[in-house]
Amino acid sequence: MNAIRTEHLSKSFGPNTVLKGVDLSIDEGEFYALMGPNGSGKTTLASIIAAVRRYDSGRVTVYGKPPHQMKDLIGYVPQNNFSSPKLSVRENLTYFARLLDIPHREIDRLVPEIIEMVGLSQDADKRAAKLSGGMRKRLEVATAFFPGIRILILDEPTTGLDPGARRNFFNLITQIKQQATTIFLITHLGSDAELASRVGLINEGRIIAEGDPDHLRTKYNLEDVIIVETAIQNDGIAESLRELSLDRKLVSGDDGYRIYSRDGGKTLAEVTHHLDRIGHKAQRLEMTRPSLEDVFFTLTDKKLREEE
Repeated sequence: MNAIRTEHLSKSFGPNTVLKGVDLSIDEGEFYALMGPNGSGKTTLASIIAAVRRYDSGRVTVYGKPPHQMKDLIGYVPQNNFSSPKLSVRENLTYFARLLDIPHREIDRLVPEIIEMVGLSQDADKRAAKLSGGMRKRLEVATAFFPGIRILILDEPTTGLDPGARRNFFNLITQIKQQATTIFLITHLGSDAELASRVGLINEGRIIAEGDPDHLRTKYNLEDVIIVETAIQNDGIAESLRELSLDRKLVSGDDGYRIYSRDGGKTLAEVTHHLDRIGHKAQRLEMTRPSLEDVFFTLTDKKLREEE
C-alpha cells in the first residue's frame, strides 16, 4: 500500500518552476531518501506532502487521500527548529500532544515514556534553547512517537550535527522505523541517504533516478573511485588528473580530487606518473567504492555540496 503518492506534481514560485511533474510512490513502512542539491525542489516537495504548502497541478495523496485530510498521521520535522525555545522538553511535548487532542490523562503517561525513548530523561526540564543541536533535533523527532503518527518527514535533519550526534540521531530513526513508520528523508548528504532502503535523486525539479543504493551504483557503471590528495589544488593538477577519469569527470573537494575509473588498479599507477610529470606528489592516494554523491555527479555534472 502506498503511504505517499504524487502524480505529475508541479509547483512554481512566480516565473520559477520548482517541481516539474514529479511522480513518486513510497510504500507503507518504507525508509525513502530523496537526495539533491539546494534548489532542486526537494524541500518544496516535502512541505506539499506535509500539507504545509499548496501545489499548482498534479495530484498528491497520503494513504489515498489529500494530505490536509491526513495531517494527524504525519510528523513533519522541517529544516528549521519548530520546538519553542522557551519551553522545556516536557512542556514542548505536552503542548504538541494537546494539539493532537490526546486526553490529559494519556498525556501524563505518554510524555515521560517518549522522553525516555529519545534519551532526554535527564534533560526533561531543560529549556529547548539550552539543548545541543542533536538533542534539539531528537526533541522534535520525538513528536513522531505519539500514537497515530504513521509518516515521518525529515528535512535535512543532520545539518550541523557532529558525527556522534548524527549517529545517535539515526539510532533514534531506527527505533521509529521498527514501529513500521514510513520515513521520508530529505537530504543533500550521500552518507545519510545510504541508510535508506530506496533513494530518489532529484535535480531541477525532476526525479532523475531511483533505486536502492547498490542498484544505483551498479546501474551507472561506477566501479572504482580514486581519491587523490595533493599539497595544493590548482588547474594544472586538475587537468592532468581529468585525463585519467571516465568522461573527463573530476570532482575536487575537501578530501582532494575524485577520479572515476573502471580499472582502479591501473589508474592508481597512472596517477603517480601524471603527478610526477608536472612536479607534484600525492599526499594521499586510495581507491574506494563510489558514493551516492558520485552517482549524482555522474548523472548531472553537479556536486551536491558547495565547498566549505
